[in-house]
Amino acid sequence: MCGRFVRSNSIPEIAKEFGADEPDLSLDPSYNVAPSQDILIVVNDGRKRLVKCRWGFIPHWAKDEKMAYKMINARTETVADKPSYRAAFKKHRCLVVASGFYEWKREGKVKSPYYILPRSGKPIGFAGLFSIWHPQDGTDFCTSTIITTGSNDLLSPIHDRMPVIIREEDRDIWLDPSNSDSDKLLNLLRPYDSNDLVAYEISRAVNSPSNDSPDNILPVKAVEG
Repeated sequence: MCGRFVRSNSIPEIAKEFGADEPDLSLDPSYNVAPSQDILIVVNDGRKRLVKCRWGFIPHWAKDEKMAYKMINARTETVADKPSYRAAFKKHRCLVVASGFYEWKREGKVKSPYYILPRSGKPIGFAGLFSIWHPQDGTDFCTSTIITTGSNDLLSPIHDRMPVIIREEDRDIWLDPSNSDSDKLLNLLRPYDSNDLVAYEISRAVNSPSNDSPDNILPVKAVEG
């Protein structure tokens, strides 16, 4: 799964990396992005744009937002067919902007956090879906989910699933709203190459979502001495 991640790059850096229009919005970097918080996504609705969105998907037909907390992740194996995601998979695909993500390794009763980031140091885009939800009070807002798949060789000793990272050369294919070829799209939802990622243990301070600090991503020895 993907339950926490980092977005440390500035908006201009992100816009340049994804070839997107730089938006007139503010969203501070975060070293502990958690469900229900605002995230940044890349969409293509005729042009590539950066959009502020809430993490936790709510289908357009939902009556209330309670289900958002259960829909922070969609599984590659079912995303094209599951009723909650089927329509968005066809028309509302996005990239969830991140600098890296956290995962926890269970060893007996202890869970140790790890930080996983691209070896390149550049922003990455998780495969995502978005939905514009229309609550009864009339204040529409964007909601989103991150698609996960089975872990690669690097991550499998830590956790059995990981977020899908869309390769740079595949981003336009994933975002193309005219692309409705399910087989072609599903083929993009593969585990990222282990050689292009780095993973290391970090401090358990990251366990608290309220702890939003650059220290979160320091190797555990550097943090704990």
